[in-house]
Amino acid sequence: MFTVGAATSGGDGPRKPVAVVIGSGFGGLAAAIRLSARGYRAIVLERLSAPGGRAQVHHIDGFTFDAGPTIVTAPFLFEELWTLCGRRMADDVDMRPMEPYYRIRFSDGASFTYRGDREAMRAEVERFSPGEGVNYDAFLKMSEEIYRIGFEQLADAPFDSLMDMARVAPDLVRLKGYRSVYGLVSQFFRDERLRKIFSYHPLLIGGNPFRASAVYCMIAFLEKTFGVHSPMGGTGALVKGLVKLIGAQGGEIRYGADVSRILVEDGVAKGVELATGEKIAASVVVSNADSAWTYRHLVPKQARRRWTDRKLDRSRYSMGLFVWYFGVNRTYEDIGHHTILMGPRYRELLHDIFIRKHLADDFSIYLHRPTATDPSLAPPGCDTFYALSPVPNLAGGQDWRVEAEPYRQRIEAWLEANILPNLSQHVVASKMATPLDFRDRLNSPLGAGFGLEPLLFQSAWFRPHNRSEEVRNLFLVGAGTHPGAGLPGVLSSARVLDKVAPHASVFA
Repeated sequence: MFTVGAATSGGDGPRKPVAVVIGSGFGGLAAAIRLSARGYRAIVLERLSAPGGRAQVHHIDGFTFDAGPTIVTAPFLFEELWTLCGRRMADDVDMRPMEPYYRIRFSDGASFTYRGDREAMRAEVERFSPGEGVNYDAFLKMSEEIYRIGFEQLADAPFDSLMDMARVAPDLVRLKGYRSVYGLVSQFFRDERLRKIFSYHPLLIGGNPFRASAVYCMIAFLEKTFGVHSPMGGTGALVKGLVKLIGAQGGEIRYGADVSRILVEDGVAKGVELATGEKIAASVVVSNADSAWTYRHLVPKQARRRWTDRKLDRSRYSMGLFVWYFGVNRTYEDIGHHTILMGPRYRELLHDIFIRKHLADDFSIYLHRPTATDPSLAPPGCDTFYALSPVPNLAGGQDWRVEAEPYRQRIEAWLEANILPNLSQHVVASKMATPLDFRDRLNSPLGAGFGLEPLLFQSAWFRPHNRSEEVRNLFLVGAGTHPGAGLPGVLSSARVLDKVAPHASVFA
């Protein structure tokens, strides 16, 4: 028996068709807001006890830890959501630009400061490798060309048919999208360190720079154009703001609501059933759950033709993530907000992670110190950190119940010996996340940190479509569909709904 009709009065106003959104990650929250603006009553179903998905927040002994995404590179995509609701993002979220964007430190102690200013970047490139400043100009020009096509024209374009792919193929060939990011970057820079600096970005969205399409070279121009930002209060402040918008639009979020299946009749999504047996009717269903999980576990097998278990088994998934959240009872003023710590190996380490699925003794780390910008995220006189290390996904067979603590200790020892003196004496709050957490808490197949790996033949039309090719009135948003992972990607996936989801008036 359905507990919510496909249309609901929402009080004394006219009846509104219901849009059920599975999951409250950034893609799901953005989808709920966009569908509300199109006349739906949005009901977001979140199996966990708080919103955000990968962007949930951990509170431990006065320390605030953003669980996942911490780098905001296209804030206009968030501002657009507030505009749709007739509000200003600045009234709810205080977004601060980062300067510099990052510091990249190599294993020999050399450090590169990555900034938004073009002249400063050219000078930094020259400092690293005299004579290569002009190469930076050429690389940035190429990055802009890819951005104009790959982001402005295609990021929120639906890829419903092979013809959609055929139309963009000439541009992809012209921009050398068939090459890897590292391969294209290497055409511009001679210095191996510069090649690493300008090719590591796919790791931020689950890709191997030696296999991810060169289309992702657009990130350099995206960052330069819109900057790198951080909201005061952490990324969780953005989640809170979006939840507030959904409520103001007449929508709701239900926590502890574990969807067990999508109800399909005659090839059309009609609602969902929860693990409790409760059924919720809906005119449209949007899944922000992992795309592979959605098809394997939520869509009835008899309704699937393309995304069969066999195809999902043969798909390639992104690497896993090990994250150590830690609070210290002192401050490290010389550590910036974002630091990339490159290990002694690059290509070889990535081969271990993505291909061999081997947990190596060495590692590279993204070190996040948000208290460099917002001291309120830790008790007075303290610092909040997380150290994120790419690791193999669970296809590697590692038992993280055994491996986690020794791996954390190796990271702690390295940080203490190199950039955070006496660290072990000052840690007063600690929590770890491993691929097991991604599998068990976030329903991510193989514990992959970003869902499907962003390979050329797992992108655009080759990726699970935003408008399901299996079931009518079922739509997908988030990292596992087009255009992919990262905040700009998941927000753009919700943007696609404006072009593919029916207006609520269709069901009125």
